[in-house]
Amino acid sequence: MKKTILVSAEHGETRVAVLESKQKGGKGNVAELYIERRGRRSIVGNIYKGKVDNVLPGMEAAFVDIGLERNGFLHVDEIVMPDGQQAPKRGRGSGRRINELIKPGQEILVQVVKDPLKSKGARLSMNVSIAGRYLVYAPTGSGVGVSRRLSDKERDRLRKMVDRTYNGPGGLIVRTAAHGAKKQDFVREIAYLQKLNEVLERRSESTRAPALVFQEADLSVRVLRDVFLSEFETAIIDSEKQFERVTSFFQRTAPELVGGVELYKGPKPLFEKWHIDDEIESTLNRRIDLPSGGYLIIDYTEALTVIDVNSGSFTGRGKGGLEETITKVNTEAADEAVRQLRLRDIGGIIVIDFIDMANPKNRGTVEEALRTELERDRTKTYVVEISPLGLVEMTRQNVTDGPREVMTRKCPTCGGDGIVYSEASAAIDVERRLRALAVGSRAQAFRVELADGIASALVGPGARRLIELEALTKKRFFLEGKPETHLDHFVVLSEGKLADLAPPAPVGEDAEVMLQLVEVDRYDGAAAVGKLEGLDVVVADAASLVGKRIKVRVERVLDGRAYAVAIRKAKAEPEPLTAEGEAEKPTRKPPARKGATVAKESEPAAEESTVEAEEPEAETASEDTPEAEDTQEAEQVSPPTPTPAAKKKTRRGSRGGRKRKKTPAATAEATDAGGATEESSEPSRGVTIHIPGDDLGRDGKAEPVEEAPAAPGPESTEEPTTAEAAEEAEADAAETESESSIKSWRTFRRHDFW
Repeated sequence: MKKTILVSAEHGETRVAVLESKQKGGKGNVAELYIERRGRRSIVGNIYKGKVDNVLPGMEAAFVDIGLERNGFLHVDEIVMPDGQQAPKRGRGSGRRINELIKPGQEILVQVVKDPLKSKGARLSMNVSIAGRYLVYAPTGSGVGVSRRLSDKERDRLRKMVDRTYNGPGGLIVRTAAHGAKKQDFVREIAYLQKLNEVLERRSESTRAPALVFQEADLSVRVLRDVFLSEFETAIIDSEKQFERVTSFFQRTAPELVGGVELYKGPKPLFEKWHIDDEIESTLNRRIDLPSGGYLIIDYTEALTVIDVNSGSFTGRGKGGLEETITKVNTEAADEAVRQLRLRDIGGIIVIDFIDMANPKNRGTVEEALRTELERDRTKTYVVEISPLGLVEMTRQNVTDGPREVMTRKCPTCGGDGIVYSEASAAIDVERRLRALAVGSRAQAFRVELADGIASALVGPGARRLIELEALTKKRFFLEGKPETHLDHFVVLSEGKLADLAPPAPVGEDAEVMLQLVEVDRYDGAAAVGKLEGLDVVVADAASLVGKRIKVRVERVLDGRAYAVAIRKAKAEPEPLTAEGEAEKPTRKPPARKGATVAKESEPAAEESTVEAEEPEAETASEDTPEAEDTQEAEQVSPPTPTPAAKKKTRRGSRGGRKRKKTPAATAEATDAGGATEESSEPSRGVTIHIPGDDLGRDGKAEPVEEAPAAPGPESTEEPTTAEAAEEAEADAAETESESSIKSWRTFRRHDFW
């Protein structure tokens, strides 16, 4: 992987971008970004002479004043004894306590290992070290150590070479950049680091705490110093001053790299030519798109950073199934997630939520892709294997602020939460404050200043909401909107009589005028705005009428703004269907009242030749009342005679009741008796009820039904004979049996219907 470094030094800011490409001269992708500003320069590597301010045995730590805004934090395991020996590790209680090692007011030499982040101070250590190109010199250390990133063979070679070259004092750590270095490179750098340490010791003795003793190199030199020798291709710098610093550093530490540093003098800005500005802006985005159509969502929290993987528009290609599609998206996401960690310099606890994979082999493939990309990261990381839920937990060393923290600050409104009060919630809160303002006040009206959007929301379409509020409080409110202010802005400008606070306007309230609508309202997308002698008139629910001239009625007039409703024919809209409304409706038709006027009955069918009753109103009204039924029966019989009247049939409660169509036998019997056949006064319900005949349950043919004898005249005194009485009793028994069968049949059908 070949690396190109771009350095852009401007007034007050230095930016460094590291580009990586798989082949020499190829187009590189931005892998790392560093931004440093004059008032916010990193202090990692600086050495201070500090004074112990406070020792906390309960935390096994001390706070040291090094001259910054917040004291530095020194843990007991980072303490070095006066003789240069490392203090025994405290661990879980072993070793000496911190109050036995240092005392408040004691002056000590410390080095910053971590920048102050958020509310925490700088992390300090008494293990002072000075970094070079190939080596790190530790004056209080001993022995030789080699970076674990190098191969075993290269580590053995470098260790033997340094052991033959260096005999002390102090210790050395061979850096990863020393890959391929020669003996003379180490000899030259050891002499440089020891000389620098002598200068540091003399200054430390003559300096009074708290003070800065040694300052780390600036951003451009640090990045170029730490780039791997075998992967370094070229460095392009657009500032002559920075160019001289870098070349001077390389002449002392790596003269062979001086020829790889170039000074850019092109007319176009360096970062703009290489499209670095776009990458810098992308570090502020929450969403990152993947080549396949998926995307990542990065969320920052106080405790950790979460990266969520989504398939997006990618639905797979070829004959592969769902598992293959998910694996492809997760593999792309693993590569891009690591690139974003390096680009944004995200540290601390990191959780990556991959799409769930059922096959353990696919989970291993994604995990391997993640670890391969992390090998290019110079920052120390620790990764836990993918869980069955598709989660990867990892940590990344957090040393300094990334581009996002340098370029941004917390929102003054939400405090970094990313959410604010909605306009609707703010309007409700202001409405409560207005009601509280009206309670106990003798003023008739109030003039209140609110945020522009909140004032519009509180007035409502056609000023309906404001009118309801004024009717509730029995006060008048004149709201004035103030643009570009917080949603909770609330200032009472004045209060007093209505006549004194009412604003002058070319039109009064409740006036009806013709208005030309010119545009849609800024705050209410359903409303339209018209101009009336310099007064903005907002018409509710008229956005579709923009460009037309309509008649409106002014509801409320405020300062520079009036609210009106359009005067037009209102269409009767059906009530919405609700469960409560349906439950309140009656399930049965209410019975007709006595004496109620009934509409004329429809004409009977053409094939029926029966005669209508003489009094349909009385017949209709008698459907559900026993009294009317008795009257009807009385009308059908002849004048009273000694002979008994025909038996009344008063079966009520069945479907159709007396309106039910009679059987042919019953019709013939009624005709012979001289009565008129009753016709239904209501249209057919469309439900046919089959009534069994009188022969139900009998064997053989049904016996003929005896016709009812004609009512005798007034002179007739003839008594029925014995044979006739027997036949009549037999007919009554048959009729009783038929009625019982019909009742059983109707009961069965009723239960079956329900």
